[in-house]
Amino acid sequence: MSDDADFATNIKRFTGFAGHYDAFRPTLPEALSGLLLEVARAHKSSTVVDLGSGTGLSTRYWSGKVREVIGIEPTDAMREEAERHGGAGVSYRRGFSHDTGLPDGSASIVVCSQALHWMDPQGTFKEAKRILRPGGVFAACDYDWPPVTGVWELDQAYQACDQRGREMERAHALSEGIKFQEKSGHLDRMRSSGAFRWTREVLLHHEEQGDAARLVGLLFSQGSVQTVLKAGFNEADMGIDRFRELATALMPQAKRWLWCSRVRIGVV
Repeated sequence: MSDDADFATNIKRFTGFAGHYDAFRPTLPEALSGLLLEVARAHKSSTVVDLGSGTGLSTRYWSGKVREVIGIEPTDAMREEAERHGGAGVSYRRGFSHDTGLPDGSASIVVCSQALHWMDPQGTFKEAKRILRPGGVFAACDYDWPPVTGVWELDQAYQACDQRGREMERAHALSEGIKFQEKSGHLDRMRSSGAFRWTREVLLHHEEQGDAARLVGLLFSQGSVQTVLKAGFNEADMGIDRFRELATALMPQAKRWLWCSRVRIGVV
C-alpha cells in the first residue's frame, strides 16, 4: 500500500482549516533552539529538518537561527499555507516522516512538533537516524492542552468540550483507519527503537498573550473538533456555544498564559 493510501485518513483530518490552524496555534518555546543546538553541538550553519511541519509554525521558528530548515509535510493544504509565509532559509517538501527523500547524514537536528503521535514511530525514528549526522539530535515536542490561562473555570470548560468532541468522534466512527500513538509513550518507544544512544524528556514553558477569541480559536484548531464539524454536527452538539459565552465573560481582554511542553530528545 502506498504512503498516500496508508495515511489517507490522517491527511484528510488536517485538510480544510490550514489558515485557522496557523492563526491560533502556538509556536515553539524560545529556549528549545538553544538547547537542541547545544546538545547536537551544532551551530548557525547547520540544517534542521521539521517532520510533519504543517503550516510551518514550527519551521519558521528556526528561520535566522540556522542556515537551512526543511519542512516535510504530506498534507497539501497545510504545506501550501506554510509556503505562503516564506522565511529566510526555509523550504518545504512533500513527504512523510518515515520517507523524507533527504540525503543520509544531511541534518544536525530533526524536530517533530505536535505531530509524532500521527506518525509511524519506528519508521520515523529509523528515518531520523538515517538523515542525521552522528551526534545529531531528534526531538519531539508536544504541548499540554489547553494552555494555563490562570482562569481555572475556562481550562476545565475547554477540556470538557475537547473530551465531548473526541467522544462524538469515536461514537460515530468518524476516524476509522487513523494512525495514532499516545503521546505518553513517545519516550519509551524512542528508547526501545535502538535508534538513539541517549534519550531524555525535558520540560519547557513559554508565555504568550491570549483572550477569549484565541482560546475558542484554539479549540477549533483541533482535529477532533474539525472532524466532528465536517461530519455535519454543530457547535452546540459539542458545547462550544456555551464555552464561547463563558470565555467571553471570564476573559474579555488579552492576558498572559503559559504553554507547557514536553520535549523527548534522542541523540543518534
